[in-house]
Amino acid sequence: MDSLAVASEGSTLKVKRIFDIVGSLLGIAVFGCLIAALVILVRLTSKGPGILVQNRVGQRGEIFKCYKIRTMLEGTPAEATHEINRSSVTPVGRVLRRFKLDELPQIWNVLKGEMSLVGPRPCLPSQHRLIQARQERGVLEAKPGITGKSQVLGLDMSEPERLATADAEYIAEQSFLGDLVLLLKTPRALLFGSGKPE
Repeated sequence: MDSLAVASEGSTLKVKRIFDIVGSLLGIAVFGCLIAALVILVRLTSKGPGILVQNRVGQRGEIFKCYKIRTMLEGTPAEATHEINRSSVTPVGRVLRRFKLDELPQIWNVLKGEMSLVGPRPCLPSQHRLIQARQERGVLEAKPGITGKSQVLGLDMSEPERLATADAEYIAEQSFLGDLVLLLKTPRALLFGSGKPE
């Protein structure tokens, strides 16, 4: 990679980070009260904490603490959604997961610099096939995101090869404008059933 390409990539990453900081601060301001209300609702309707803290695989394969609103019964194993019995999801949790409201606390992960607003969804350390597929395609070099191309396309972690390929395509073509487009498409994907919970 020549010096011009390196400089261009560095500039893109700086713009992305600034966008993440501004977006996460706005997100906290706009959704802070909603997050607090949902946490209280979860605690009132099922036993356990309102916020769930999980280990997830981040940039360069580093493990970080990912924040979510709890949607499952207390004591449910930390496994990929498609591997968990649906009966483990609480009634309130089903609604939260359907519209990805459980992901809202990850705005804090974005502000801390562990995640981006847009990027590949972070997986669990136990999802070895997906981790390997992402390593082979260079996906782990990017920060994970709250939403991304795979979410808009309706791909989930039950298809590791397809998911990793879509993630790699996003990284190869990512841009500030492209991230904006994905953010704008995310609500529509959720409302019309394209998005799937992780």
